[in-house]
Amino acid sequence: MSTKPIYISIIVFFLSILSVFSQTRKQLEAQRKKLNKEIVQVNNLLFSVKKKEKNALDALKDIDKKIAVRARLISIINAEALLLSKEITANQSSVKKLEAKLKALKADYAEMIFKSYKSKSQQSRMMFLLSSQNFYQAYKRLEYMKQYTSFRQKQGEEILVKTNEVKAINDSLLVQKRLKDTLVLSEKNQKEEIEADKKEYEQLITTIKKKESSYKKELQNKIKEEASVTKKIDKIIRDEIARANRIAKEKLKSGSKKVVKNEFILSPEAKALAANFELNKGKLPWPVDQGIVVRKFGQQKHPTFPGITINGTGLHIVTKQGNNALAIFNGSVLNVLVTAQGKKNVLIQHGNYISSYNNLQSSSLKKGDFVTTGQKIGQIFTDKVSNKTKLIFVLFKNTTRLNPADWILKR
Repeated sequence: MSTKPIYISIIVFFLSILSVFSQTRKQLEAQRKKLNKEIVQVNNLLFSVKKKEKNALDALKDIDKKIAVRARLISIINAEALLLSKEITANQSSVKKLEAKLKALKADYAEMIFKSYKSKSQQSRMMFLLSSQNFYQAYKRLEYMKQYTSFRQKQGEEILVKTNEVKAINDSLLVQKRLKDTLVLSEKNQKEEIEADKKEYEQLITTIKKKESSYKKELQNKIKEEASVTKKIDKIIRDEIARANRIAKEKLKSGSKKVVKNEFILSPEAKALAANFELNKGKLPWPVDQGIVVRKFGQQKHPTFPGITINGTGLHIVTKQGNNALAIFNGSVLNVLVTAQGKKNVLIQHGNYISSYNNLQSSSLKKGDFVTTGQKIGQIFTDKVSNKTKLIFVLFKNTTRLNPADWILKR
């Protein structure tokens, strides 16, 4: 058993700060808000109930998840604070330049007003015009006086503009400094939370070490149980494809139709449905209203016990208690599998694609029922020990498993 995963995840996320710094402050701010929401969701969905000793392995994984999210948040906060510091420095420099220009403008304007008052009274202006040698010279002098008056007016307006610019930048600086102070405090709080999480992590490691063989056995039993369900689902899909193809061949009344083993013979309507499904890759809705992925797709080394590999057949998503699984696309119910524990798994066909909703407490759907995007498939089972409501969501193309994360919307 190892404590390395927690530290590896922190190092990886802190190294990612190098790429984070290349982003704009608006992008960083959006990510910070998103991560803050994710932390709230992690706390609500994974830590709503005090963990018991027999939940130690599960709790360990949850804390590792929370630490990883906090580490990402700290890297974003650091990058945002650094950009803010640069903006504040640039704005301070702009203020100094504007203030210097404003000072020069005011001095120039004051001198001009003084000279105008001293030498350009109403009487002297009239004399200036009357003393002209000819009409053309009088006209030119009048134009000069108009231009001079306009120039004075423009200088007054420019002083007002520069004054407002300085005020606006000073106001912006005040806001930026307050935001930076808030970010620095937020970073401090997150670091304190991580330290507290790390202490809890170490305590759980100690707890697990005392009963390591027991936990290993329990884990291996769960892996076997999952493998058994996976095997049954695979067989059901193969059988359903064979059955559907027999019917399709009879309808076609032709034995010459080429059949690829474990692949659906698609009608024109089924082909259109499958094509539409493919067009929505990366845009399909989540199979739950809100949730957190606690296990990804693919083979993964167990974070606590070296030598044990977990096969992620799909996404394990923890959601709120009482939530329903939701159909990700239009289709028809291919089959409903009921496990020995009474939990249900609903398979929905979308042409030659199949979405699987496993670990349901109940479902009123039956084979052949048509479902629409967003329709409730069934209530998700809540484990009484961990108090977690977890959906196992799997995606197939014929009998080949796909990574559901590539198909549903990014959150």
